[in-house]
Amino acid sequence: MGTSGQDGDLAAAPAGPRLAGLVSRLADLGGHAGLTRDERLRAGTLVLASVLIALLASVWVGTYLALGHVRSAAIPALYQVVTAVGLLVLVRTRRFDRFRRTQLLTMLVLPALLQASLGGFVASSGMILWALFVPLAALALGLRPSAVWLTAYLAEVVVLALLDPFLTRYAVDLPRDLATWFFVLNIVGVTVCAFVMLAYFVEQRARVHRALEVERERSERLLLNVLPAPIAARLKTTTDVIAERHESVSVLFADLVGFTEHAGAMAPEDLVALLDRIFSGFDRRAEVEGVEKIKTIGDAYMVVAGAPDPRPGHVQALARLALAMREELDAVATETGQDWLQVRIGIDTGPVVAGVIGRHRFSYDLWGDTVNTASRVQSLALPGQVQVTARAAAALRDDFDLRPRGRLEVKGKGTMETFLLQGARVS
Repeated sequence: MGTSGQDGDLAAAPAGPRLAGLVSRLADLGGHAGLTRDERLRAGTLVLASVLIALLASVWVGTYLALGHVRSAAIPALYQVVTAVGLLVLVRTRRFDRFRRTQLLTMLVLPALLQASLGGFVASSGMILWALFVPLAALALGLRPSAVWLTAYLAEVVVLALLDPFLTRYAVDLPRDLATWFFVLNIVGVTVCAFVMLAYFVEQRARVHRALEVERERSERLLLNVLPAPIAARLKTTTDVIAERHESVSVLFADLVGFTEHAGAMAPEDLVALLDRIFSGFDRRAEVEGVEKIKTIGDAYMVVAGAPDPRPGHVQALARLALAMREELDAVATETGQDWLQVRIGIDTGPVVAGVIGRHRFSYDLWGDTVNTASRVQSLALPGQVQVTARAAAALRDDFDLRPRGRLEVKGKGTMETFLLQGARVS
């Protein structure tokens, strides 16, 4: 009968990865959805150690049966049965606490019984060494519980030492060379099993930490997409309200002209793709100028320069950005064939209050007269033009060409003198 393709792939798979997969599946028996990553790791470590010891117990079972010591062979065989039954119950119930208690108690008692049945420390080749796994495995419960198990182990060793003169009277007669090799096997077996158990724990712990680091970096990237870097850094160190007054910043508002009317005739995916192309280009230009995008609202775009970190030349930075945004939109219009694309931009400069609002969805925002004025100047701008207030124009006059537009009626402000930004002045 032929094998399926999947079976063939498994047969051809290297032994190393197959063994690693088997170890992982065994270790996963101790975990379920309700456990944390650390709890699953600790559970997996004990399951792995239990299976390793049960497999090695076959050496003692076979050897003692061959020598006719049925009672001594029955003790490691009992450990194998307890472990196998415990694993089956664990798979069905996912009650790891019950499995853990049973395994720790069995690991503690059975090596002592086996040592006693063989006739003490020398005749058993130091079988009590295997009980050392008990305090090591109990470390997963915490230092205090593991200290209780360590005390029980040490007390057991002391009791066996006191009983040793009596037990040696009934010692089994093992060949001297065999007893020596059993000493070696016990020492090597305990050492290798402890190393494998701890190596698995360390490797899995490192894997968990790497996964957590990836998640942390992803969370930080997401946070930086929402908040300016200085604000994101402060949020990681404080739970206080973040609110600041900035006496000198510049604010830019941009709005796509006629976008609502044209959007109604576009397929949803085309609409979103177009907005993404436009605003991604604006984002790149803002990054070049070192200014902070605050938010997008529909087809509107808001930027600040001079906050959260003060900087010189913030008005000039926004003027350069405004001109670059017009160029970017012209390029998008040519690239997509949307020749109706135009933008209105308004800029003002002055004081603002800035801060973070929200607890589950953070938002860094600005408030104040400067913000309101920049928004209203934008709404009154001519299509394709950058309109600035008189105080912004005063700061830009030395570096940019400006054309007076005259006085406009601005809601909430009365009449205001405004200017149109023509371009950077050529020296």
